[in-house]
Amino acid sequence: MTIIIAGGGKVGATLAEHLAGEGHNVTIVDVSGPTLDRLSNQLDVMCLKGNCVSRDVLMEAGAGDTDVLIAATASDEINLLCCHCAHNIGVAYTVARVRGKEYVRELDTLKNDLGITMLINPELTAATEISRLLRFPSAANIDSFARGQVELVSFTVQEGDFLAGRALAALSSKIQGLPMLLCTVERKDEVFIPNGASVLNVGDRVSVAGTPNGIHQFFKLLGRQTHRIRSVFIIGGGRIAFYLLVQLERLGMSCKVVEKGEERCRTLAEEFPRSLIIHGDGTDPELLTEERMASSDAFVALTDRDEDNLIISLYAHQAGVPKVVAKSSRQNYTAIARSAGVESVVSPKLATAGLILRFIRGLQNSKGTVMNALYRIAGGKAEAMEFLVTPATRNLHVPLKDLKLRRGVLVAVIVRGGRVIIPEGSTCLEQGDDVIIIARDSGILDLNDIYADGGLGAGG
Repeated sequence: MTIIIAGGGKVGATLAEHLAGEGHNVTIVDVSGPTLDRLSNQLDVMCLKGNCVSRDVLMEAGAGDTDVLIAATASDEINLLCCHCAHNIGVAYTVARVRGKEYVRELDTLKNDLGITMLINPELTAATEISRLLRFPSAANIDSFARGQVELVSFTVQEGDFLAGRALAALSSKIQGLPMLLCTVERKDEVFIPNGASVLNVGDRVSVAGTPNGIHQFFKLLGRQTHRIRSVFIIGGGRIAFYLLVQLERLGMSCKVVEKGEERCRTLAEEFPRSLIIHGDGTDPELLTEERMASSDAFVALTDRDEDNLIISLYAHQAGVPKVVAKSSRQNYTAIARSAGVESVVSPKLATAGLILRFIRGLQNSKGTVMNALYRIAGGKAEAMEFLVTPATRNLHVPLKDLKLRRGVLVAVIVRGGRVIIPEGSTCLEQGDDVIIIARDSGILDLNDIYADGGLGAGG
């Protein structure tokens, strides 16, 4: 597909990298020459300097023959106007990044009035992800499928875990009957789908798919934190904090927010009278001690600086706060945080990129099975996807044991009529099923892509 990305910032660059990597023709439009020079040297993309709301610039970028335009500049208004201009030129699909809370209630109206296909709010997406983590504190990361009926959760194997040092086949009696499945193992730079002979090591990062209750029971067996979070200590009062407070107050959690900006403190105090808003420097250990940070059930670092988020998250972890979440845009910081014990790291840019990639793949697959969800997992080295089984799906009613799947592909969970099924060899796909697929490699656009060759093995 031919794609124009307006804005070469963090989100735009991340999208360009992923989309170009999947074989799309990508052109980036930006007003900054140095930004374009850097992206041109790093990525296999076309770059054009200019104002993305200019019809002439958009036409020079190829808008007349473009399938999708994604507006991801720093300005909501420019993104909206750019998409509107592209729509008028004839671009079939437009995506705008919109961050301001004043637009949240008007998303449907904006889409209809301006002819925009998709509106994405990265900060709202990140806040929702953090809220899920606080509702399920045992998880390092959590993704949701099938309207919340299935969750994919990651955790790190620790000393003393019953999983450590034992083949999975030997553990079947302990976890047999639980509606969950071990899906991937991340071990240093390697990611693999485990089988019965696989042995988990301390330090392995494991993803588990199943019902919320099944995963809760599994973590209970592990002896991990399962109690409800009641108090949350937040550093940084920006957009993510705003959207997060909306959700946490609705859940009945008690929140403290430390914010440097005096005017921002006033705004938050007016919007959230049930939360305590503190004017101060959240990186100051004396302030954190004075405000009893260590007594909180959870700590969330949301400053504009990834470095500060990492440092204060480590401080909170060492102080004994049970659940610590840090915002970071840099993938290398994520690895550092996890190695130091801070497992939950949220990236607005990666979450946004994931939503747009799902949208793009859905366009490529308009005549096949429907992709309802797409998440990058295991440090970006694998993907978890949800498909709806349609009459176009091959090999219906054929037992999974008789199918030949692509290497590195796992049929993890099937949801049928509201019932969650952990597949066995005799399980078959049926029309109307929601199917969660795990794949080590990207590029699966359709459920039929999971098969090797014709998909039938010797028994088929």
